[in-house]
Amino acid sequence: MDVIELWNGRHACLLQSALRLTNEQFAARLGIAVRTVAAWHADPAVVPRKEIQQLLDTVHEKAPPTARQRFALLVSAERGASAPGPAGAQALRVAIAVVIRDSEVLLVCRRDDDATGLSWQFPAGVIKPGARAETATVRETLDETGVHCAIRQHLGNRLHPVTGVQCEYFLCEYLAGQATNSDAVENIDVMWVPRNAVTRFIPVDTIFPPVLAVLEEQT
Repeated sequence: MDVIELWNGRHACLLQSALRLTNEQFAARLGIAVRTVAAWHADPAVVPRKEIQQLLDTVHEKAPPTARQRFALLVSAERGASAPGPAGAQALRVAIAVVIRDSEVLLVCRRDDDATGLSWQFPAGVIKPGARAETATVRETLDETGVHCAIRQHLGNRLHPVTGVQCEYFLCEYLAGQATNSDAVENIDVMWVPRNAVTRFIPVDTIFPPVLAVLEEQT
């Protein structure tokens, strides 16, 4: 398990991502101002003061095992990308699949590690250094949901407004398979929902605009 000797903004954001908390939820967990969390996203190199270092240590130590494992994976990928190595090493990226079947889109319900409840998202997974984003998209969708899909279009990329992780978005076409929860550790449920109902499950201000545009087509 990775141990952080000195927390910086980037490590704090990775812990937030591992816990799957919004800026507000993470700030509440730490007992600090939301603007402090936002500052970490804006300046990953910033080093929090001693009291906050201790708060981050405590939150990390008390995190559930699944969250600690996610954090270790994120930190390991980050360190691997920043360390000297062969050409092609890359920063942490996540592949996100917007899988369309007729007028429906595929969503997964993530298992939150705190008492705030559940969160609905598009199928997603970490793109390992050197791997193709398209391959990760198709593989992670199958592993999470049992659904076979094919890449139709790259919708773009961005730093996620909540997690600060680099996200690659792909529009995918459904091929085959029954949607099932194939990852009971991470997820609660998998479901096809109408395109025009997605914003009932995912806050509209967190959805990537090109994804919204796709969802609005033919609805």
